[in-house]
Parts: sequence; C-alpha cells; structure tokens
Amino acid sequence: MKKVAIIQSNYIPWKGYFDIIHDVDLFVFLDDVQYTVRDWRNRNKIKTPHGLHWLTVPVGCSRDRLIHEVQIADGNWGKRHWEFIRHNYAKAPHFKTYKDCLENIYLGAQWENLSELNQHLVKTISREFLGIGTEFRDSREFDARGHKLERLLDLLVKTGADYYLSGPSASNYIDESKLAECGIELHYKDYSNYPEYPQFFPPFEHGVTILDLLFHCGLDAPFYIWGWRESVKLESGMPVMESAA
Repeated sequence: MKKVAIIQSNYIPWKGYFDIIHDVDLFVFLDDVQYTVRDWRNRNKIKTPHGLHWLTVPVGCSRDRLIHEVQIADGNWGKRHWEFIRHNYAKAPHFKTYKDCLENIYLGAQWENLSELNQHLVKTISREFLGIGTEFRDSREFDARGHKLERLLDLLVKTGADYYLSGPSASNYIDESKLAECGIELHYKDYSNYPEYPQFFPPFEHGVTILDLLFHCGLDAPFYIWGWRESVKLESGMPVMESAA
C-alpha cells in the first residue's frame, strides 16, 4: 500500500507537519496553488520571554500568485531571523547540535523564492535532524488538473496512492466517496495528545516551530512527535505497526 500526503510548503513548520511526513511513503509539496496571506506559508512562531513571536519571511501582500511564484522581498530577512532564533534558544540544551547547519541556511545562502526556501528547510529537518526516509516530490511534476477536490484526486491517482493521509482541516471539502471510487483510503491525522517536553518560557505551547522541540530535545525529538504512540501501544498490549517511512 502506497501512503501519500499532499500539503503546501510551510516555513519551519510545527511538529504535526513532520508527523504526517513520517507516516507516509511519499510527501508532495502542493505549491502550484493559490498563495494565502497571513498563513503558515511564510511565517511561524517561536517562544520568547515575552510570549509567542512570529518570524515572518517578507514576501509582500499580493494574493494574485501561486505559492511557487512568491518571491522574497528583503535580502536581510535571514540575518534577522537567525539572530532572533539564536538570541532565544542559544542556551537550549541542543542548540549547538543544529547551529551550524541552520546558520548556513540562514546566512550562507541568498534565498529569493519562498517555495524553494520552505522545501529545503522541510527536507533538511526531515532527513538530517529527524531521520525520516520519506520521498519528497513537488506537485508541479505531476501536472494535476482541476480545482480543489478534483485536483487532489488527479494528483493522488498520478502518484499511485492507495492511502491518503490528510490534515483534519481538509475534511470540509474532501468527499471520502470520491476517493473510494478511485481505490484510495482516506485517513485524517490526529494531532491530539502530544506529550509535553522541557520548554523555555512557560506555559507550554505545542503550536510553535519544530525548531523549539529540536533545540530542547535533540535526538529525542522523534519520541515527542511519533515515538510516544509506540510506547502507548506497548504499554496497552496493542500491536505496534511499522511506519511507512
């Protein structure tokens, strides 16, 4: 069974995004669709002593473009973001583990395209930091046709999917019967019950960038994303299913 997920690229996403990536064989970046402003495409949150803070990649406010067409408007944003991350996490137990790699991404390259930046960060975090073996593709490779559900179905068929893993927010437009007609099982990701981990600046917050978890937990980060579920199953006597990745 081939498990597939299809999601827009996000900027340094939260742990739930990587939970989905881990659970599938193929992850497709859906970056040939409408760019949405004030969304997760170009921003995410970090913890600070003064509360949550948005790190926003400057891309302008035009709605008339696809995600892969979005250009980054300010060449100095990377330095500002890295300084803000370093200032708030330099004392975290595992900051030094990821410092050189991330510093090179933020300071060693001149990113001009949002999609390229997002996809690079997601792939690097998945493969190098979390040890995820999932295959990555870009939706433009499949030349999908249609709008919303029709486009999704076309993409799934072209990827050879038997199993589609979606975020729960897509349930308002996905018709399970349409997927079933194509021989595709629909499953929604459950983001509930993630365990807390040692985190700066209480109260605890789940909905922040994955960098927060990595800096605090290092190589133990996967446990707080998906590994804990295997422990729960073992404690309850349930069989532990092998991951797709």
